[in-house]
Amino acid sequence: MKHILLGALLASALLASPLFAADQAAREPYGIALEGFAYPYPVNLLPLVNDGEQLRMAYMDIGASGQPNGRTVVLLHGRNFPSSYWAPVIRTLTGAGYRVVVPDQVGFGKSSKPAGELHFDTLARNTIALLDHLQIAKADIVAHSMGGMLAVRIVRAYPDRVSRLVLTAPIGLEDYRLYVPPTPTEKILEAEDRLTAEGYRKQLETNYALKLPPDQVTPFIESRFNLKGSAEYPRWLRAFVSSAQMIYREPVVHEIPLISQPTLFIMGADDHNAPGRPNAPEALRAKMGQNAELAKALANLMPDARAEVIPNTGHLVFLEAPEKYDELVLGFLGAR
Repeated sequence: MKHILLGALLASALLASPLFAADQAAREPYGIALEGFAYPYPVNLLPLVNDGEQLRMAYMDIGASGQPNGRTVVLLHGRNFPSSYWAPVIRTLTGAGYRVVVPDQVGFGKSSKPAGELHFDTLARNTIALLDHLQIAKADIVAHSMGGMLAVRIVRAYPDRVSRLVLTAPIGLEDYRLYVPPTPTEKILEAEDRLTAEGYRKQLETNYALKLPPDQVTPFIESRFNLKGSAEYPRWLRAFVSSAQMIYREPVVHEIPLISQPTLFIMGADDHNAPGRPNAPEALRAKMGQNAELAKALANLMPDARAEVIPNTGHLVFLEAPEKYDELVLGFLGAR
């Protein structure tokens, strides 16, 4: 334990050092589709047309490594994370016999960054188009953070395509418009552009109550800030800000009680993430982000749902408590 703690302290010191900053600055920038950033499995590209714009949706399609059970799980990523962060969950699911499909939604990761605005309905259609392309009639969905909002829209719009739903630390369990006034896109662009890598690290640690060692957080920093040297960075930034406006303008909480598929919420007890909270009036901020309690209340309104809360974990619950998370997911997906 002493060696682990020492290693974490050394890694933290290295990340804060001028040498690390110099190394970061010297690196060749990633491309707008995260060229230069490694994914754990081969990445394929599906051509799509959204609002008249030719785009490509990146995805990983991984077959079962254990005895195949004939079922498919689709993993949906969060806003601040490339889909590569699902690697340990992919290993668990494929080892249990599942085929696993892991898309980067348009606007994220290795997928195209559209010039137009992002909308959950469009992302839902894209995901179903991917399942059609792969000839997958029905799948289970395991989603995290913003991916949880998308999963709700998919299961509501295409109920016959989803068997079971796992919502992992989802956002959107409340309507943020009740707390946060509308924010002009240009103001968000300016704020995001001013953010430094170290500021972003602190933002992730604060917003997500991270309990990960620094080396596990660094890829999230790099997947964003190594893009800043790219000539296409402004287009990436506009797509990233469009996703923030999508979360704000297109709430899904009112649809959650209408979901009839078996649903499992897996929440981190310390996860109080609430997009836009800094822009809310001070008197309202404390009311936002009571995510574990919100999940329990919503599960009680649903015909077939339950919420599990894992103590001493934050927003990245599947990385912070992997053994418990895997146990819950495999038990739920295997229940028939």
